Amino acid sequence: MARRVWLVLGVCGALFLSFLALLVVGTFSAAAGLSGNGADGASVTLAKGAVPEEYAALVLKWGNQCPALNPALLAAQLYQESGWNAHAQSGADAQGIAQFIPGTWATHGMDANGDGRADVWDPQDAIPSAAVYDCDLAAYVKDVPGDATDNMLAAYNAGAYAVIQAGGVPPYQETQNYVRSISTLAESFAAPVARLAPSEQAAGAINWAQTKLGTKYLWGGTGTAEEGGRFDCSGLTQAAYHSVGVSLPRVANDQWNAGPHPSRSELLPGDLVFFAYDLADPRSIHHVGIYVGGGYMIDAPHTGAVIRFDPVDSSDYIGATRVTQAGAEALPTTTAAGASS
Repeated sequence: MARRVWLVLGVCGALFLSFLALLVVGTFSAAAGLSGNGADGASVTLAKGAVPEEYAALVLKWGNQCPALNPALLAAQLYQESGWNAHAQSGADAQGIAQFIPGTWATHGMDANGDGRADVWDPQDAIPSAAVYDCDLAAYVKDVPGDATDNMLAAYNAGAYAVIQAGGVPPYQETQNYVRSISTLAESFAAPVARLAPSEQAAGAINWAQTKLGTKYLWGGTGTAEEGGRFDCSGLTQAAYHSVGVSLPRVANDQWNAGPHPSRSELLPGDLVFFAYDLADPRSIHHVGIYVGGGYMIDAPHTGAVIRFDPVDSSDYIGATRVTQAGAEALPTTTAAGASS
């Protein structure tokens, strides 16, 4: 009797895994025909959960101060500068969530919340000041040839005079990287205006992750020989995308900004799916998996478990990211402290 039960369970399990394998192939094949980069001229707003709730209203309000700026771009700039850390301070004495240096703050800092003082450490002042400063720079370089937003970002990094002298983005590697990174990161904060195209590497990442099914979980594991080839959740997703040439950060909530955010109904195999303690704050992300279709993901769940298929839908699901190589490369090397499970 016991043997018969185990046989039935084994057959059912094999059928279930076969079903999921077919689901992955079929869904991804269908997805290959999808495309869409957003409607031209459509207004840009924020993807749900992309910006911590305490800052979202400020970013939405002040991100439309001029045509060269939008909320997603402002969010990307703040994330790049401080990782949403209102207490950030750099070695160059750049301060607060927007990383103003004292001299610039003395000229451009605003008392936006009307409490009687312009405080660089208060996001209620610093975020509006950053937006207005961006737009002031855009006005300074408005007659320079080229893309107005690129010139604005270049002026923020290198100064307006350098942009005017160069007749566009100056030929400085740091400035060119800054412009490219902010523009790319903005895609991970913007609400999609059309169906998103699947990542080219998604199928390969899933295929690699499937080879690890049944591997025991290890907190902090990245799959090294010393760790017995074991992973935690973000170690698994990092390694899966590394196998197809995409370098993701180590922890889950840093991986969140490696591309745009599809809605739940737009999920495609290969999307990273995330889970958080606070659905209004991506800094509270604690778990990540790789979506395979049909409401399931491959993930490394927790201590005592193995890498397996799990359902995506749960009360702590915060959203998904469609990983792109450009998005991963644009991520800052230092962000707010992350979490992985």
